[in-house]
Amino acid sequence: MSDSTTSASPAMPAPAKAASVSRGDFLWLGWTMLAGFIGASAAASARFFFPNVIYEPSQRFNAGPAKGFDLGVSTKWANEQRVWIVRTEQGFYALWARCTHLGCTPNWFSDQSRFKCPCHGSNFNLGGDVIAGPAPKPLLRAKIELAATGDLIIDKAVLENTPGKRDTAPFFVEYA
Repeated sequence: MSDSTTSASPAMPAPAKAASVSRGDFLWLGWTMLAGFIGASAAASARFFFPNVIYEPSQRFNAGPAKGFDLGVSTKWANEQRVWIVRTEQGFYALWARCTHLGCTPNWFSDQSRFKCPCHGSNFNLGGDVIAGPAPKPLLRAKIELAATGDLIIDKAVLENTPGKRDTAPFFVEYA
């Protein structure tokens, strides 16, 4: 064998040069990230001053002329406004159609002269008082007033169910 023979070894590629970041590039990256953080913090702080507001329809509505309501319970507004308007010989009051047990909508049964909750069986008389069932309190009465035009104005934002208070203004309006 001769020493003159050289073994051919495969050529190894030169290792790739690692991407290096210069000091200036690193500082620009750092300052950009800091500016982004400050900008995001400022935007979040500014957003704090604009609260989330749900725009709902007014709880106050015109139920129409008082002379258009007959004695007894009117279910005219039960579906649209969730209110029954009750006319007695002395005047008007408005009951909010929401059971005081779990918030279900009771139904009016004129043949039995009572409101019945379909969910858990609460029963209420014409005045909204509990007759039977798990409801702990009477039905709530909404504020009612007679406008100068003769229309009934109902305000569901003002409610009362305490006996004595609910039988006087603003939860009862006299009408002959």
